[in-house]
Parts: sequence; C-alpha cells; structure tokens
Amino acid sequence: MIDLSKIDYSILDQPEVLMFLFHPRPEWGGGGRIGPAQDILIPVEADVVVGGRFHMVDPSAPNILFFHGNGEIVGDYDEMGPLYNRMGINFMPVDYRGYGRSTGRPTVTAMMRDCHVIFDFVVRWLEEEGYSGPLIPMGRSLGSASALEIVAHYKDRIEGLIVESGFAYAGPLLRLIGVDPDAIGYKEEEGFRNLEKIRGFLKPTLIIHAERDHIIPFSDGKALYNACGAQDKRLVMVPGANHNDIFLQGLAEYMQAIKMLVEKITQTGG
Repeated sequence: MIDLSKIDYSILDQPEVLMFLFHPRPEWGGGGRIGPAQDILIPVEADVVVGGRFHMVDPSAPNILFFHGNGEIVGDYDEMGPLYNRMGINFMPVDYRGYGRSTGRPTVTAMMRDCHVIFDFVVRWLEEEGYSGPLIPMGRSLGSASALEIVAHYKDRIEGLIVESGFAYAGPLLRLIGVDPDAIGYKEEEGFRNLEKIRGFLKPTLIIHAERDHIIPFSDGKALYNACGAQDKRLVMVPGANHNDIFLQGLAEYMQAIKMLVEKITQTGG
C-alpha cells in the first residue's frame, strides 16, 4: 500500500466545489436487485465503511471493479449486474462515502484515498472467496478518476481497463458547475492527471463515450484514447447519446465492447 496521507486533493475539497461535485443519497432496503448479489461493507477508515454489491457468477470468471458516477449508487446497477453475469463476468460496483449504505462524507481526497483501500480489499476478498479470474477496473464519469488512480499504481495486479464517459481535464468540469479553477488555485498538473495516468498503462484498454455528451465532451474520451500507452486500445463512440442516456441509446454496443475486451484478456491468459 502507498502512503495514503500523501494523497491530497484539498484544493478541490472546498464547500463550493463539493456541493456540486458529489450528490450522495442513501439506499433504502435491499434495492431493486435482480438475481443473486452479495452486499459488502468495506472499511476505509476508522468507523467509516463504503458499500459494494458484488454480482458474482463464476469463480474463474473475469472481475470488473466498477466506480460509478457522482449522482449514482450501487443500487442503480442492480439491473446491470445480471447483464454482466450472463456474459460470464463478475461485476462489483462500489460506492463513495455517504452514498448508498456507506457512512462518512464524500470529499475528493477521501475518494482518491479510498480507491486504494477498496482495491486492496477486493483483491484479498477475491482470493479468500476463491475467485481467480483477472481483475479489470472500470470507471464511469467521476469514477474514471478512481479507476485511473488504480491503474497508475497497480499495473502488475490488473489485466485491463475500461473508462466510460471519463474526463481528461477537470478544469472545464469545474467551470460547468460554476467554479473558476483559477479562483480556487486549481492547476491541471496538480489535480487528477488522468492523461498522465492512462499514458503509463500498457494493457488492453477500452474507452466508451457518448457522441453528444453534454457534461464531459466526446473530445475528452478521444484525448484519453490518444494518450493511452497501450497498443491494444479501442475507442467506442455511442452515436446520438448524451452523458445520461448512454445506456438507453447504446446498451447493445456498450456491452458488446466490454465483452470483446474481456474475451481478449481471458484468451491471452490475463
């Protein structure tokens, strides 16, 4: 484990940023799950846990560790879990602090520290439960930061990467929510550095992005694709879709692209 105390995004943990960046909401009851799933609570700090819901289909199946967007919770993916399972994929969405069944309060620093703790927990959990397939981080929207943080530090322990609706630059996002990056002292080179992180990842990578994404433009997906250091990389554009209806507009090609990546990784012994 790296020294988590050195991960510091306090420049983004100002109230005027957090109130727009995170939209936590609780999950009541057991959600609307379809099929078997195991609810997990991951200790990330003293008296703080982060919830996950693991849709597991087979001990030898590949495993996708999924970090969702800022307005979602793991319960929103109860219908997606069985879709992954039918493709022979174990699907493990996890929340952020304050989301779903998690405790605590979400901040950018906590999110970026917690993804390391979550990754370490999941690796151990899979081993203890007898799941031996390859591990593939995936991040949607805000969750792309967590997925890219993981691939930047644990290249030897993962076999691929999926980024959906991910951002290359945080500055435009801040402006979209009404925050002037210059006014708060934010500099891209001192922030998430998603381009830098994906540049150093050389294993199979899939980038999925909506053609008409109105929050994170398609050009960000293209920038991530161009920066990616992997020889085996693919950019899938979902035609006519925007940030919030990408599943509705392009679910078939979305899932087919993921299936192709996963099959490639399993066939090469990942």
